[in-house]
Amino acid sequence: MTEKQAKGSSDNLQTNDDSQVLKQSPLQQAIYEVIFGYESRAGRWFDIALIVIILSSVTAVLADSVDSIHSNYGVLIYRLEWAFTLIFTLEYFLRIYSTPNKRAYLFSFYGIIDLFSILPTYLAFLFPSAAYLLVIRIMRVLRIFRILKLFRYIGEANLLYAALLQARRKIIVFLFSVLVLIIIFGALMFVIEGPENGFTNIPVSIYWAIVTITTVGYGDIAPQTSLGQFVAAFAMICGYAIIAVPTGIIGAELMQQVQRSNQRNNSVSSICSGCKNANHDLDARFCKYCGQKVIRS
Repeated sequence: MTEKQAKGSSDNLQTNDDSQVLKQSPLQQAIYEVIFGYESRAGRWFDIALIVIILSSVTAVLADSVDSIHSNYGVLIYRLEWAFTLIFTLEYFLRIYSTPNKRAYLFSFYGIIDLFSILPTYLAFLFPSAAYLLVIRIMRVLRIFRILKLFRYIGEANLLYAALLQARRKIIVFLFSVLVLIIIFGALMFVIEGPENGFTNIPVSIYWAIVTITTVGYGDIAPQTSLGQFVAAFAMICGYAIIAVPTGIIGAELMQQVQRSNQRNNSVSSICSGCKNANHDLDARFCKYCGQKVIRS
């Protein structure tokens, strides 16, 4: 694609966006500024009020799960929950009505969360226990990032995500190795202890191995024989050794991502005056290979 074609494509996209905005009525634009905007005073107050309602709704769901509160205030909480749901439903349809690009909002992260935050109440007609899924509304509090202007932390979150993405193959290999080790320990304990000591089958023995290697140790199943206790002790030691592995993998990848990010953000090049090596840290004053002074240009 030539520069002229690229410019023409960009102009067409801009024209389409502008035409979508122009198609909005004054009412839609006003609603859009309040609901989606956060620079205006009305937009900030709307977001603050929305977060207060979200936290109140989640608190009501959590309180309703307590038997004593449910028996005394269950009817009140039920009415409050329907009031919260109607507010969120109205807000959801207002967002759809006012946004210029409805498809983009409906399939965006916040659009899906907004939809899931109102569905459980309606699904409760068919599945009563679905009402407790309303705690997903707490994810809507992520909009507080806009109010408090915390978008500067998004860069750090992206850095962590990139590190996890780069380490995904190592993590998968590590998890597969742990799975193989757990199966071996489980099968071994089933052979050693047997059903008479609580290891009734290999899946139960694998459950014991998972609990032991992860150092949780519920104690509901425990080996009784000397050989079984020896194997259990060895599994515990392996568990402590395994815990450190993912920390090192992610930590190493995170440091590499930080270095790459710093190199991208810093246009200043540094060259060693002795060995002429340019692979230095951003704050390095002397070469880490030969000790000569680093020259920055």
